[in-house]
Amino acid sequence: MAKFENLLSPMNIGTMTVKNRIVMNAAEFSLGQTNGKPTARMMDYYEERAKAGVGLIIPGICRVNDMGATSTFTQLSMSHDYHIEPMKEMVARMHKHGAKLCIQLHHPGRQGYASSINSLPVVIPVADRFPGVMDVMFKATPVLLGLEQKKICQSVQAPSKCELSAHGATRIHAMSNRAVKRLIQDFVDAAARCQKAGVDAVELHGTHGYIIQQFLSPNTNKRTDEYGGSFDNRMRFVTEIIEGIRARCGRDYPLIVRLCVDEMYDRIGKPGKGYGLDEGLRFAKRLEELGVDAIDVSSACYDAYNYWLEPTSFEPGWRAYLAKAVKQTVSIPVIAANFIRSPAQAERQIAEGYQDFAGSARNFICDPHWAQKVYDGEPEKIRRCIGCLHCIKSFIENASVGKPGECALNMSVAREREYFNMPQDGNGRKIAVIGAGPAGLTAAITLQRRGFDVTVFEKEEIPGGQVNIAASGNRKEKLRWAIDDMLTEAAELGVKIELNKEADKAAIEALAPYAVVLATGGVPVRPRSIQGVDGDNVFTAPEILTGKFVPHDKKVAVIGSGLTGLETVEALNEAGNKVTVIEMENAIASKAWFQFVDDSMERIKPYGTKFLLNTKLVTVNDDSVTVANVKTKELSAVDADYVVLAMGVRPLNNLEDDLRLSGIRVVTVGDAHHGGTIGNATKDAYHTVLTL
Repeated sequence: MAKFENLLSPMNIGTMTVKNRIVMNAAEFSLGQTNGKPTARMMDYYEERAKAGVGLIIPGICRVNDMGATSTFTQLSMSHDYHIEPMKEMVARMHKHGAKLCIQLHHPGRQGYASSINSLPVVIPVADRFPGVMDVMFKATPVLLGLEQKKICQSVQAPSKCELSAHGATRIHAMSNRAVKRLIQDFVDAAARCQKAGVDAVELHGTHGYIIQQFLSPNTNKRTDEYGGSFDNRMRFVTEIIEGIRARCGRDYPLIVRLCVDEMYDRIGKPGKGYGLDEGLRFAKRLEELGVDAIDVSSACYDAYNYWLEPTSFEPGWRAYLAKAVKQTVSIPVIAANFIRSPAQAERQIAEGYQDFAGSARNFICDPHWAQKVYDGEPEKIRRCIGCLHCIKSFIENASVGKPGECALNMSVAREREYFNMPQDGNGRKIAVIGAGPAGLTAAITLQRRGFDVTVFEKEEIPGGQVNIAASGNRKEKLRWAIDDMLTEAAELGVKIELNKEADKAAIEALAPYAVVLATGGVPVRPRSIQGVDGDNVFTAPEILTGKFVPHDKKVAVIGSGLTGLETVEALNEAGNKVTVIEMENAIASKAWFQFVDDSMERIKPYGTKFLLNTKLVTVNDDSVTVANVKTKELSAVDADYVVLAMGVRPLNNLEDDLRLSGIRVVTVGDAHHGGTIGNATKDAYHTVLTL
């Protein structure tokens, strides 16, 4: 207790006493029903975190009406009285473990999906009677989204006609004065339903570019009536929501506002746009004056995605200064996420007066027992979030087909009941796992949990496989946490790991295993069809990233603009090289998650790196490369002292056929099966060995 005395001490938010300062912030994972009621799976998900000791749980976004745009068809809702009774069950399950439940009331405004406008009232009653209807709806979603991209869709609500969001609807319309007042009433009614359901508090979602922030921002609020223009007028929308909730629910009902205190446009090269910290602090002070019980500090919007949902490269605590500025401005409690990645960081930021509550969503997605490990004084056992963004990527991809989000490192997400009651059917049978990368370690942990006797063979001195290469990239060292934490968990479970051990056929036969899991990874692609590809001036991306060879002040051609290619470009730029990237696709890193591309390009652009898109490598020469335009086939030369291949990896699974011929049961996982991200590798490994 003494080590984390601030983090584990109780504190009030209004009349609500929270048993500690640990807050699970909202992160939508598409776990609800189409009608907005919580599913058993959703309640299992949050209850697992409540059991582990989280003080305050704020589930994902909760819609306040069914008519306007939504963010997902399966988010929570408190738009009707029929939501009250199901919410009572969710409250009871959190209260059983001493956790408080706060519902985050939300409307996306210009960042919503047009396909959801006015469709839910039609879909919900039909889906309640015929569940298969939603399967049809989800199959149609790609078509609907395609129509939205072509602007063949309805327009979504926004405070005023303004620029489109970087990620969101393709058509928007200004709300009428009547529509504004109706939406205010929707927020008030939803809060009243939460109170009737026994929900401990409500939070108004006023950040990340959603409707409340849109009213606050001069960038999106260009109204000329009482809801636009001056500071007071832009505050009026949220002011009337707060006043309505107070009149309906009473002064004692805890009310939190999640507030964007800086839109961060200056961070993406657009200074003067929107509002900055100075005005954000004015908003915070006014909210206190209006009687709000706490400020949950955040920043940015979809236009500046990386400045509210950080990728790997960001430093933990980089935006703690925002929370501290708010805390110095108001006297009510301050909640903030601040990219917290350890209990020590959370404890320090509370002790040093940056905030009163340590919030996070991704910490608890990655490790549901984060809080319990703090209570037990075992923070070294926490599975740390590496900022790989598999959670948001998977959520956005899966929500459109009715599936929940995922975590690259936590296979129990959205399957808590099954995972923590995994069948003990291993019966001590021996399993050999070859390779100690993320796929191999995930397989080993899963099989050991099932009761198998697992031995991992790793030919290198340092386990990690492809992650070791990725972690060598600029600001990517946190990726190494994934391997370190898997090794900790594997050791605790009793998995045996043999390093510097080449697992050949003889060694495996000597073990006499029930089965073998091949997680031997992949090797860089080096197309033999390209003339000169084996020349002394040709290297692979891993050789650059790991420092085996880094040229200085040379002309370098990088072949491939995927994430590995971009990370290679960063390393070469910093060594003073003049870099040209050859890419066959018509866009940079077209298959990569956009946040990582934005992140890398922000650092690459100042160096003047040249990107040749729709261009194919034909030959490698001594001092140049010959390339061809993919469309016109026209040849040209690019000066290059060195060539670096960043064309992905091919599976390395040479043992598979030999083992099968010996009658040994073999499964192949991760990059040895199919190349991809850490999340792809772990997911493949988990599902492959779950039924082995």
